Amino acid sequence: MTHNKLIDCMKEKAGLVQAVVSTVSSMEDVLRYAVDLTLQRNSKTIVVPGLDPQSLQELEALCSDAGLTVLQPPFRAHQSQIDTALTGADWAIAETGTLVLDSGSEDLRIATMLSETHIAWIPASRILPDATALSAYLVEKMKTPPGYMSFITGASRTADIERVLAIGVHGPQELHILVMEENPS
Repeated sequence: MTHNKLIDCMKEKAGLVQAVVSTVSSMEDVLRYAVDLTLQRNSKTIVVPGLDPQSLQELEALCSDAGLTVLQPPFRAHQSQIDTALTGADWAIAETGTLVLDSGSEDLRIATMLSETHIAWIPASRILPDATALSAYLVEKMKTPPGYMSFITGASRTADIERVLAIGVHGPQELHILVMEENPS
């Protein structure tokens, strides 16, 4: 499957489970998207586990200008205050619209499970056609336990409460996936 077809398939399949998929061209676009969406939701806080120091500094400046707070780790101390989580994803599976995160960090698990809105960015080159294409990576990860991998497909949902679909009961109410188009040079 070609690069563009993988992105299109990812958008289609993730959209079927109410995830919003957009393409961006830079980390600056990712940061601005997170700030803008947090403001649109009338939210006040953002957590960003694992963000590189330069991007974190840029995000903190954007948030300061917008009146938002970037919560600092450990996130366990802020569990009831997390509005938006901004994370990277290690892989994506186009066939199902699924994100795959190496979630060994407790802060990452808290961010992706306790936020109201989860925004994840993924380089376009990390989108795989199907789960089978991920198998070599998973086998390698299992060689060094303990490990914790998260497979995220859409916002949290359940229908086990009187068979009525409920969104956001066991995790974020919204999932936004930002596919970072990479410069081919």
